[in-house]
Amino acid sequence: MEQFLAFGIVGLSTAAIYAIIGSGLVLTYTTTGVFNFAHGAAGMISAFVYWQLTIGWDWPVPMAIVAVLLVFAPLFGLAFGKALAPTQGLGDAEKLVMTIALLSGLIVLARWVWNPNESRSLPRFFADRSSIDLGPVTLTWHQALTMAVAVAVAVVLRILLFRTRTGAEMRATVDDRALVGLTGADPRRANRIAWILGIELAAIGGILIAPTVTLDAQQLSLLIVSAYSAAIFGRLRNLPMTFLGAVVIGLMESYLTGYLPSNAYLPGLRLAAPALLLFVALLAFPHGRLRGRDRKLKSVPLPTINGSAAFAAAIVVFGLMLATMLSEADLITYGAMFAWGVIALSYVPLLGFAGQISLCQLSLAGVGAVAYAHLGPDGQWWALLAAMAIAGVVGAVVAVPALRLSGVYLALATAAFAVVLDRWIFTLPSFEILGVRISLFDQGSVSLVGPDLFGLELDSTAEITVFASVCLAVAGVGVALLRRSRFGRRLIALRDSEAAYATLGGSLLVARVLVFALSAAIAGLGGALYGMQLRAVGPDQFNFVAGLPIFLIVTIAGLGAVGAGMFTGMVFAGPLNVIPVLWPGLQNLAQVLPSLGGIAFGGGVLREGAIGPLRKDWFPMLRDRIVAPALGLVVLGLWGLRLIDAINGWMFTLGVVVAAVAARIWHASRTRPEPGPVDVPVEWWGLQRPWDARDREVLDRAVATGS
Repeated sequence: MEQFLAFGIVGLSTAAIYAIIGSGLVLTYTTTGVFNFAHGAAGMISAFVYWQLTIGWDWPVPMAIVAVLLVFAPLFGLAFGKALAPTQGLGDAEKLVMTIALLSGLIVLARWVWNPNESRSLPRFFADRSSIDLGPVTLTWHQALTMAVAVAVAVVLRILLFRTRTGAEMRATVDDRALVGLTGADPRRANRIAWILGIELAAIGGILIAPTVTLDAQQLSLLIVSAYSAAIFGRLRNLPMTFLGAVVIGLMESYLTGYLPSNAYLPGLRLAAPALLLFVALLAFPHGRLRGRDRKLKSVPLPTINGSAAFAAAIVVFGLMLATMLSEADLITYGAMFAWGVIALSYVPLLGFAGQISLCQLSLAGVGAVAYAHLGPDGQWWALLAAMAIAGVVGAVVAVPALRLSGVYLALATAAFAVVLDRWIFTLPSFEILGVRISLFDQGSVSLVGPDLFGLELDSTAEITVFASVCLAVAGVGVALLRRSRFGRRLIALRDSEAAYATLGGSLLVARVLVFALSAAIAGLGGALYGMQLRAVGPDQFNFVAGLPIFLIVTIAGLGAVGAGMFTGMVFAGPLNVIPVLWPGLQNLAQVLPSLGGIAFGGGVLREGAIGPLRKDWFPMLRDRIVAPALGLVVLGLWGLRLIDAINGWMFTLGVVVAAVAARIWHASRTRPEPGPVDVPVEWWGLQRPWDARDREVLDRAVATGS
């Protein structure tokens, strides 16, 4: 019994921290309509700043707390509010881009500033004092302080929201923002206050939880998953229910730690339990209409058959160029762009056509990689199709329970699914189900080989690179045909209005399951190709955080554009790898570029996507029957010079860029319209231009008709 009570005390202490963080999440969502995925990252940064002040610079603890909570956190909250203000009125995916960019960027920033290879820890508060004796159990002063702070937060929030004018203004902003403005109140001020309070609560939670865990940027940021669960208990608007949810989660984690049997299969379950509970809570609790769902929908580009075929041919030629010009080591790094492109392409039908947000595509790619590794150890060709089928089935399994979810709730559910795979499923050793032995990563890594295509064995990295480019080309054409098909139009109708789609006889279940399965199969193909490229992969390469930059880049590229896959692959495997090679000092800056792009996108830059302007500015040149063949010949010539080692790879790249720019200028000069006759006012006839004999007739007719 004493042990049960002791674990209960620990659970309540943890629950207090989750309640503080979760209440900040609810406060900002209800007031601003923005679900802040970076809420945990804000707490993480605050904890690192507190560590820097107290341990790094030896500031006294009270002074450091004052500096973090009264100076840093309010300014940080104002910065959050300023950064997220332009997202009002955007679609769900675009609105999530900004917060996910902040989450990813803050993790990279923390690793940039505080070297992750150095171990850091924070002492607990009042660690030098003896514990409080409560009879059968003892309570540390840190635990008591945590619980007291949670109670104080609950009381202060209650008074603020229901006993002050500011609180009334914040609640009124939630109900009707426009009406609040008409009554003389300032909704923007209410939003600023909400952001300051929300980040303040995240900072308090981060400082309180940091002494109990390893000071790691990713781990601290993902502790927010437990706070997500607590917030879902409160349906993102009820603070007392959020506190109750935090108690349930805290006690569950503590008792799982104490009473979960010790074997090789269950340690991951304890780590994944908050994500599992989040998934269950999302399915179990009813959710109100999402705020901000009345958004402007963008049209989905309609690719042409000829254009799609030409684009596919260009991808294959590009793959051949890379395979013949790059070394083995460079091919492993840069040749992976086609595999990344396939994974990114999986977002196009799911998110671009059907509007279904998924944050687990990289995890599904991991499923495909594992399936191919075990089913095709000798490169059996059918194993690739089987891996796609298995990933598709897993995607369908995600779609069925998530049928009643949409928007941010669907994003949370898929994020929870990804975390469960990371922390538990992918870490499991081999096991048997109904006599069938199942192995995943088997607590290590798995090896993959190139496929054997009816006697044609693809062994070398160059051959696999070309094969991956062919797969991306075929998958791109398939997605383009899907966009032009009846099913593609039905998916777009599903995105525009689920209610109208169902009213007109469409089946939400069938459509969702099919599109989830299709995109998961594409992601599984990408994962298998990525594994072939690297020869061996582990679970860390398919975790939730690693997939965030892909989501950001494909959204920036333009949801719905088939070229978003290749664009994402080139950016992800190109500049992000080239910059550290050319300028090693900019390695950390290169890692934060996707996040900066996401922030710029959320702020209004490239609101229509990056591919749209590229298509508008460059595609007319490629249709020019003189310029385009000339450009092709120049590129082929440069390729030939590179193959005979007359020029190096950098000269080839520079030559292609110069040729492309010159071709565009040439095309512009060819298509520039001829200047027309200058329209000279009638009173200047004979002065600014010569008098014409017909001018008299024109003037006589004008005088006669009075015009």
